[in-house]
Amino acid sequence: MIHSEQVRTSAPVVDDGDLGELRSRLRGALVLPRDPEFDATRQVFNAMIDRRPVAIARCADTADVVAAVDFGRSNGLPITVRSGGHGVAGHCVHDGGLMIDLSTMKGIQVDPDRRVAHAQPGLRLGEFILATEQFGLVSPTGTVSDTGLAGLTLGAGYGWLNGKYGLAIDNVLGAEVVTADGQVLHATTDENPDLFWALRGGSGNFGIVTMFELRLHPVPQVLGGMLIHPFPRAGEGLRFYRDTAAAAPDELTLYAGFVTTPDGHQAVAIIPCWCGPLEEGERVLAPIRAFGPPIADLVRPMPYSTMNTLTDEAAPPGLRHYWKQSLLRGLTDDAIDTIIDHVARVPSPRTVVLIEHVHGAAQRVAPTATAFPHRDTSHSVVMLSMWDDAAHDATNIGWTRELATAVRPFATGGAYVNAALDEKPGAAFGVNYERLVTIKNRYDPTNLFRHNTNIAPTTAS
Repeated sequence: MIHSEQVRTSAPVVDDGDLGELRSRLRGALVLPRDPEFDATRQVFNAMIDRRPVAIARCADTADVVAAVDFGRSNGLPITVRSGGHGVAGHCVHDGGLMIDLSTMKGIQVDPDRRVAHAQPGLRLGEFILATEQFGLVSPTGTVSDTGLAGLTLGAGYGWLNGKYGLAIDNVLGAEVVTADGQVLHATTDENPDLFWALRGGSGNFGIVTMFELRLHPVPQVLGGMLIHPFPRAGEGLRFYRDTAAAAPDELTLYAGFVTTPDGHQAVAIIPCWCGPLEEGERVLAPIRAFGPPIADLVRPMPYSTMNTLTDEAAPPGLRHYWKQSLLRGLTDDAIDTIIDHVARVPSPRTVVLIEHVHGAAQRVAPTATAFPHRDTSHSVVMLSMWDDAAHDATNIGWTRELATAVRPFATGGAYVNAALDEKPGAAFGVNYERLVTIKNRYDPTNLFRHNTNIAPTTAS
């Protein structure tokens, strides 16, 4: 459980002289607890996380990352890595540790002829999309524009375009990586291919990515938005959603979600995103828009960058967050009824429950082709519990765990690492876990990068 009042962990004491040496090596800034910007800099997306690192290295380039890694390793400091700071588990900040902050590394170069982008890890999804969209090109990302590109991509990267273009990791062509010993390596199918395989779904266990090489696709606009239905029709709506998603072409990805409207009423939304020719999309979406009919039809042609902001307001920073995710074996009638029963008793109106749709190109990748093994799951239930007051922590965490337990009979037992809080690494990495341990032994034998859903090396002391 993550609580702001958790016990502080001890760490080696680092004196001002050592910190001064690190400061002299950085092109970026070194932020210390005595600095006025320290508290703002250490904050992350989840207000439940309140941790105080010994220093924050705000890196300007790859050389800064190397300096910070060398310093943390030499001084025995716990190392955490922050890109967007969006992970609700708070892995990017640790009491008494060294935070390596990549958030100012926002460089991007787009090659429209090759349809490739070279992107630094400090970019957020919204920033990345706006940069590539100038050329009529996009790459699959997640569904919230404030999410960090690096964390999302390393974990797998579910999103609106997965049916046509796969997950984010399926579009990684290469990466520049700073490893635990301070080396800078290039990882592709030809160079360090084992590291390249592990990065695509292995999260932050193997090094710090300082540049992604990402495949781009021509998507000038999409047809998408929300179709809002009244909560009393949720059962009928989700069954229609399930059957429609099962027959969806690759160009159409469908999410569903339970939300509370501004006037305080619960509702269920069906959220389509069509990335093919618009005229064909209008025809394919016509029966989806006619179902019900909805109390609000917000579907329209829009840039992908706009589609990527549709759920932003539902998950703002600064709230208290506790999230769970269950990968389903199938969205059966019993699973639907179980979800609806629990949502009807949700304690916080801010809480959102999403049902994700994964299909098409994302499922045509073998479970062992990348480190992400969960390729046979068409739907997942994402429980985004959000509330304001610490006094309500136990109630909201308890409700989330109850829903996760209730859907367990319909779940695979696997976990999506980007939403993992209490889940064990074996659930996140499944059949690929042992191979990942072998690669961890090679690139991080002392487990320097351990503040994550950790793959522990067998050689660690």
